[in-house]
Amino acid sequence: MKVAGAPISWGVCEVPGWGRMLPPQTVLSQMSELGLTATELGPPAYLPEDPDVLKNTLAEHELTLVGGFLAVVLHDDERTEQTLAEAEHSAEVLAAGGAEVLVLAAATGLDGYDERPQLTDKQWATLISTCAAIRDVAARHGLATVLHPHVGTHVERGPEVERFLADSDLPLCLDTGHLLIGGTDPVELAKRHAARISHVHLKDVRAALADEVRSGRLGYADAVSQGMYVPLGDGDVEVGAIVRFLHEAGYGGWYVLEQDTALPEDGTDGTVSISSGKPLRDTARSIAYLDTVVRDL
Repeated sequence: MKVAGAPISWGVCEVPGWGRMLPPQTVLSQMSELGLTATELGPPAYLPEDPDVLKNTLAEHELTLVGGFLAVVLHDDERTEQTLAEAEHSAEVLAAGGAEVLVLAAATGLDGYDERPQLTDKQWATLISTCAAIRDVAARHGLATVLHPHVGTHVERGPEVERFLADSDLPLCLDTGHLLIGGTDPVELAKRHAARISHVHLKDVRAALADEVRSGRLGYADAVSQGMYVPLGDGDVEVGAIVRFLHEAGYGGWYVLEQDTALPEDGTDGTVSISSGKPLRDTARSIAYLDTVVRDL
């Protein structure tokens, strides 16, 4: 079983005003301390983009690079050239760092994840064709591309996921938390579309807070700050059932541990070493839970 970490579990996020950003040295050293041997890239320019510096930085912590998240506007044909340029740059950085996969999300173009304008059929068609173009860009760099159904993007809710699977040949990143927040049962999705899953983000969430986000009564960042994401096994996602089913279906890709975290900016939780304690503890608990699942496979 291939298990990787992700900087978002340490509060590192591309959203403006998300929270305190811990330095890469802290994040990578704690991943290594936990026994993880691979990571996703994190937000643009969080880790070095120079290939040699990136490889050396990861090697210092005995880590390799799995892939990276790219949230770009896919539905606006006037922005397609810019989007493809961003994808080209991202693919270059990922490939130079030895990554395998580009994790794509259909950004709205707005800040944050709380507004989602409705797409026209023409915009949806542009989204599908732009995905295909990015797949080709990534393939030239030796990377696979997966589409990540993500809160606050144009592929979030169950009908949108099903429509995407019908209209595109891209495989999915099965994000167990984002799917549940969007109203999709990740276990059922895995069962219906096992052949279309080639990357997994493992999350656990509290369903009550997820319901508040889905209804629009609570903003996504606020829900994260209130503890919507919890260590694997502590929430309402059937993580064990998902892993067991994927294993039985022959899934051989990565499982990336991701519990979206927002750390206070004001330092009320103390020094960096103290404020980074929660991500370390929570990720350790997720690893321990996953170990129990794996033993039962």
